[in-house]
Amino acid sequence: MRWQIIVVGGHTRSIGKTQLVCDLIAALPNENWIAGKITQYGHGVCAQNGHDCDCAPDEHVCAISWEKSASETDSGRFLAAGARRSFWLRTKQGFLAEGMPLLRDALHELEREPDWAGTGRVILESNTLLQFLKPSLYLMVLDPSKSDFKESAKLQMDRASAFVLRRSLHALDNEAAPASSFPLQLLRGKPQFLQREGEAVPPMLLDQVRGTIRDAAGVSL
Repeated sequence: MRWQIIVVGGHTRSIGKTQLVCDLIAALPNENWIAGKITQYGHGVCAQNGHDCDCAPDEHVCAISWEKSASETDSGRFLAAGARRSFWLRTKQGFLAEGMPLLRDALHELEREPDWAGTGRVILESNTLLQFLKPSLYLMVLDPSKSDFKESAKLQMDRASAFVLRRSLHALDNEAAPASSFPLQLLRGKPQFLQREGEAVPPMLLDQVRGTIRDAAGVSL
């Protein structure tokens, strides 16, 4: 089957990517979301949060696991928000290609389950998945107050369907982020939604997600 895949990424860490996934799941509870987080690790340090979190598989360059219950882990938070199923895919830095068959097999396994709803709605938190597939919708979370803007993130901006801003561009002051550090010119011509952390998903962003669910042809895995 073809899957409608929504990917949430961002230009740096700790800007609420996981929270946006949770917010969308909670705002659209009837979509039977399959949610997932993709993490790359290297030298024993998780590439997502910069701390040693023991996410590296012991024997292989990649591993995938289904979350069993709602918890404080990111994949557990997806379940708590209302996802039907949630998984965590971990790969060694530079080995996401080896993890893609695990992702495909995990989703195909769902199709064989007796109670499979057949909706094919997938929402993923990942900064690197765009190297290997074109999602139905790519939302990029940006925080103009954080000057850490990776060059790899700048390259992804032209593929974003829309930007979710954690702070108004007009509210920046000189101490928050030097103007030269934030690539304002790369935001032009695409929808931008202001959602400060803790706020509800903007209605127009929800409309865009609903439109994707209704109209997108989907992605073949």
